Amino acid sequence: MESLPENKKIVLFDGVCNLCSSAVQYIINHDKKDIFRFVALQSELGISICKHLGISFSKMDSIILYDPKTAYFYKSSAVIEIAKNFGGLWKLISIFRIVPIFISDRIYDYVAKNRYNWYGKKESCMIPTPELKAKFL
Repeated sequence: MESLPENKKIVLFDGVCNLCSSAVQYIINHDKKDIFRFVALQSELGISICKHLGISFSKMDSIILYDPKTAYFYKSSAVIEIAKNFGGLWKLISIFRIVPIFISDRIYDYVAKNRYNWYGKKESCMIPTPELKAKFL
């Protein structure tokens, strides 16, 4: 865990999910301040981070945002926290916090449960292009 960059927020994602890979690309394109680094949940580092945080493997079907030595978020809370960092009008996404977490997480769970059927699945984790390699741990 000492090798994690302390000044970056770590996005853990399902590396074989097409929807998740698209979400990572979206985050990279909107990460103007170079805040985020990415780790596939299925990787050794992803599993190690989850164990360090005490996250059970039952939650590993979710996007997880880990801000080292500060906090971690998953499901709808992670999505909101990530979007807040884009700046501009994205900061208004915090208004969705008025929706009770059990409702927003239920919607998140519905999408997560169906993501492979709707968007497909890869045989292996995505391989970043040479230009993006530095964004992945």
